[in-house]
Amino acid sequence: MTAAANAREAILNSVRSALRRGPLDDKRRAELDARRPQHTRPAQDEELVARFIRKFESRAGTTARVASRADVPAAVEAYRVDKGLPAHAAVGAALKDLAWPAGLAVHHDPAGISETMAVSQALAGIAEPGSLMMASGPASPITHNFVPDDHVVVLDAGAIVGHFEEAWEVLRARAEGMPRATNIISGPSRTADVEQTIQLGAHGPRRVHVIIVG
Repeated sequence: MTAAANAREAILNSVRSALRRGPLDDKRRAELDARRPQHTRPAQDEELVARFIRKFESRAGTTARVASRADVPAAVEAYRVDKGLPAHAAVGAALKDLAWPAGLAVHHDPAGISETMAVSQALAGIAEPGSLMMASGPASPITHNFVPDDHVVVLDAGAIVGHFEEAWEVLRARAEGMPRATNIISGPSRTADVEQTIQLGAHGPRRVHVIIVG
């Protein structure tokens, strides 16, 4: 167990001690989950993938669609060539099993300061705002979300949900448990702090490209 996990467990044990109870069993957990309020959710009259693409591209993001996971490396390479980027990339270990082009040097570590492109697997897409949900961890280093100028994100079409509330359910149901950090990405980094002029890439990638699989 990591130091972060130990600290989290210590905090939870303190809370349980104050409540004079131990960890919840499945029955009690289900009872408490059922008490969570059901928020009003905006109606949507679009197919989920179509809405995600429309909303994401409205904020300077770009998308491409491929038929299968095996097509991802070729789509990443096509993007790299189109943007004139160097032939190397930080690729999340969640995508380690793919057959990457021989001419593309990849590593599966966090992105260093000189990294030009990162490729990551998204946990979910949220059609309501057209946003990506990214969960940090060894298979998806958080530096991929912030350091390189170009971030390519792989998103399974079946992982696109309608509303934020559903995305949180996906996060809570992760087999690995809750991540140390969760990022919601809605396009390239931007700011208007300087003379109220939009600048891309101020605090993260200048370009975010989503490859939707399926």
